[in-house]
Amino acid sequence: MNGKKPLWATAMAALLTLSGCAAVESTDQVPNSAAASRAALPAFKNEQEIRSLFKTWAEEQQRRMADERKRREAARAQAGPLTVPLPAPATKAAVSAAAETSALGAAADSITNVQTAGVDEGGIVKLHGEHLVILRRGRLFTVNLRDTNLRPVSAVDAFGEGIDPRGAWYDEMLIAGNTIIVIGYSYQRGGTEIGLFDINANGGLKYRATYHLRSNDYYSSRNYASRLIGSKLIFYTPLRLNPFTADPFPAFPAMRRWRPGVTTADFKPIAPATRIYRTDEPLDPYQGIALHTVTVCDIAKPDMDCESTAVMGAPGRVFYVSARSVSVWTTAYRRTPEGASTNSAVFRIPLDGAAPSALKTAGSPIDQFSFLEGADGFLNVLVRANGRGDGMWAAEIKGGEMALMRVPLASFGNGRDAAPAAAYRALPVPQPGALQNRYVGDYLLYGAGAGWRRAPRTLNSNVYAVRYAAAHSTSAAVQTLPLAHGVDRIEAMGANAVVVGSDGQDLHFTSVRLAAQATPTDRYTRRDAAQGETRSHGFFYKPDNHDEGIVGLPVAGAMRPGAAQLRNASAAVLFLKNQSLRLSEIGALDATPGSGNINDGCRASCVDWYGNSRPLFIGGRVFALMGYELVEGRIAGNSIAEVQRVNYAPAGVIAR
Repeated sequence: MNGKKPLWATAMAALLTLSGCAAVESTDQVPNSAAASRAALPAFKNEQEIRSLFKTWAEEQQRRMADERKRREAARAQAGPLTVPLPAPATKAAVSAAAETSALGAAADSITNVQTAGVDEGGIVKLHGEHLVILRRGRLFTVNLRDTNLRPVSAVDAFGEGIDPRGAWYDEMLIAGNTIIVIGYSYQRGGTEIGLFDINANGGLKYRATYHLRSNDYYSSRNYASRLIGSKLIFYTPLRLNPFTADPFPAFPAMRRWRPGVTTADFKPIAPATRIYRTDEPLDPYQGIALHTVTVCDIAKPDMDCESTAVMGAPGRVFYVSARSVSVWTTAYRRTPEGASTNSAVFRIPLDGAAPSALKTAGSPIDQFSFLEGADGFLNVLVRANGRGDGMWAAEIKGGEMALMRVPLASFGNGRDAAPAAAYRALPVPQPGALQNRYVGDYLLYGAGAGWRRAPRTLNSNVYAVRYAAAHSTSAAVQTLPLAHGVDRIEAMGANAVVVGSDGQDLHFTSVRLAAQATPTDRYTRRDAAQGETRSHGFFYKPDNHDEGIVGLPVAGAMRPGAAQLRNASAAVLFLKNQSLRLSEIGALDATPGSGNINDGCRASCVDWYGNSRPLFIGGRVFALMGYELVEGRIAGNSIAEVQRVNYAPAGVIAR
């Protein structure tokens, strides 16, 4: 820290002084039952209490506006007459641009690389029986895996019958029983769109219904909007509020079933005032107010039944879903005469409908992978001083000093308490770049790489390893592991880890043994290559036993930027064998040259926001999904050979 006072000590001292809140107890052990019985957040008593709060804000705004008018009138009177040129007429292009800007503001057999076991994440490909279900460019497809020859079965639009898909994006899919759930966001209709489709044993698809969930844009370059636990569909949706409106409730959580002629009057509230919560922290309407909303829907019911719980807080957010709760981290940015400052808090919203709890904090996480709710009763979060959440590309932005916060879950309560300075462990800041972080075993690993940009020439880099639960033991020292490449991906490989990154020309895979010490063990280099996918779902590791398994990752040509995955499929899916952390190439399943050059008549989601290529391990079979191609390979010994491939593109496509 170069002798300077750590930011975390300064930030926490200011937080404790300004709020007058009590710090939680030592994090060395789980608190006793008295600490565990802290109250949860208070809910609003009724709608009138919410209206009164907004009325107070509106009246204060009116007073400020009146004072500002008086100040300006006095200044004009003192300055005398002033000749002001008339503005030039607004051009049509300028009006259109302004309107556009306003609209944009207004399980064990899983084939998905999920963060938390048992918590499925919305993705582009899922398995139903012996059929692969693929969501791509506004359509749903099924491919039969049962027959000797791969065979496309069905294709339907991913949006409801009669719905205009313009201005909508359909990017996530989940399957519960025989129900396919397609999650999208409509800028035209201003909310989350949930499409339900039936799938039968033969892979046939049939549209059932569409529901609209009131929300703001939830998109992130890293996170996923939806989760599925059993038949419970879970959403986190931010709702930015106008604190100066006379009636705030038209912006509160609500849902409607779509039908021809549907209007805003068809929205039905799904979060009564008694399920809207807040802390004692004064909300500053001039810094923005948001409802951080968790909605749980029961997909097993014939008509989707949803309930929401919301916390009123600052707009900035990162969210994480465990098997028991949703954690939402909010950050408020404030400008004072002394400079800019931030206040943050983390809310835990239980999935069983119980009242949320909260804790005042400092800094902000990078993304969902910064969180780990451990079985030991602690929440671990990697934070940085000036993080801006994970909306859109915010996770890629530089964020200053870093620390690991570790607090007991039992310390969460009514929001008056703050995590003490002792709960923050200052960590080294990696080289410039897009930060990556992941908990694997007993370790937190983090480093920086290219992210969505083209990788720079990098011959010397570091990944840092922290035993997150060992705050005061001899093994607590942060380990610096030197690499010959950047850190673009960190993944679990059984009980150990693999770090993937580019040196600007070649793609490297470094295995890391996680024992008493973290030790780089082996490195495989793919010459003249880059990652084909930056999303966590682009990677998959299939263990064969404790020490061996197979790694799959889409790859592309050297120096291709990560953002190219939005419009271009990967050139191949690469497979590596892990043998006691020794990595060797099995081979790759290649895409057909020019297979992506088709005009598929796309009407929605014509950019692959979640990418389009995946390695798939289904039973004893191995597949590579690349755009509209599905290729099957067979591994024999230390090599892979193509068995068959199918192009499932919609009928009648035209080559570009």
